[in-house]
Amino acid sequence: MRYQGKQGFRHDDQPRLGVIVANLGTPDAPDTPSLRRYLAQFLGDPRVIELPRILWRALLHGIILRTRPKKSAASYREVWTDEGSPLLSTGKAQTAGMKSRLEQRLAGPVEVELAMRYGNPSIPETLRKLRDAGAERIVMLPLFPQYSGTTTASAFDAMADELKQWRWIPEFRFIGQYHDDARFIRCLVQSVREHWAEHGRGEKLIFSFHGTPKRYLLNGDPYHCQCRKTARLVTEELGLGDDDWLVAFQSRFGNEEWLKPYTDETVTELAQNGTKTIDVICPGFSADCLETLDEIQNENREYFEEAGGESLRYIPCLNAHPDHVEFLAELVMEHVQGWPEAGGPPRTMRDPEATLERAQALGSEV
Repeated sequence: MRYQGKQGFRHDDQPRLGVIVANLGTPDAPDTPSLRRYLAQFLGDPRVIELPRILWRALLHGIILRTRPKKSAASYREVWTDEGSPLLSTGKAQTAGMKSRLEQRLAGPVEVELAMRYGNPSIPETLRKLRDAGAERIVMLPLFPQYSGTTTASAFDAMADELKQWRWIPEFRFIGQYHDDARFIRCLVQSVREHWAEHGRGEKLIFSFHGTPKRYLLNGDPYHCQCRKTARLVTEELGLGDDDWLVAFQSRFGNEEWLKPYTDETVTELAQNGTKTIDVICPGFSADCLETLDEIQNENREYFEEAGGESLRYIPCLNAHPDHVEFLAELVMEHVQGWPEAGGPPRTMRDPEATLERAQALGSEV
């Protein structure tokens, strides 16, 4: 280890840029114990469940964590691969692609690491890994295109909770949203066009976003508006009419009202009204995961077909598509402007050997 305890500075470090690419998370394995640990962390986050803590903890540990992990584990087994969780394997491919592109463009060394808000590799663990590698400047990119307190802000919380324990805090930048970035929209548009070229075009294009309780919107969360803007910009590029597409929200939990319309009810109603083919895209997810591969591609397809529909075609997430990875690398480059690695003043691009020698001459031990 390069650091001892909470110490955060060594004169012989080679300063470098650190990039954290963060996603929501995944259990370590598709089994009940792993899901219990994962759900306890996820559902225990006050950003995710905004209820009085005493009441919610009693419900979470007294009922939910006794019943839900087994069911969730069965669902995860449906999408698990030889490489493990799809979200984790795709995240590794995304970060590897970003690192390759950033190394070609930056003037100094860079470390790019994947982190999960819940599960492993954790955000605190990844921050410490970058610190130990000598990162003195860190930029964090949560892979949530649309800002929400339940996702983006929660990732920030995890970062802040770790950094506030450090003696020496690195320079830090945080990318909060990119829902309307023209490059992101182009990536989504191209994915739809490629899908249509291969499978034909359905009668309706459904944009399905992860839902949140309606009161989060009423309390000021911009997520709902940003989801709708993403969908609108994509449809404008595709030249769709108002009757060709719609927005819906999936994955609701509990009994209170969530953002509407609900995806499962929407696809059922479309089928009952005579729609035979629909295409579903999930632009709030940067990588395919349980909510897309199982909930949309399996569960909602069944709802659609049972109600009389013929074909629900799921359009995969952008995942590690080269255009998507290129966009993410460009986004990071924009947010590190002015730092030495991006062509800024070389104020801290020091020679570690010379720095250590001068420090030791002054009596320093590190």
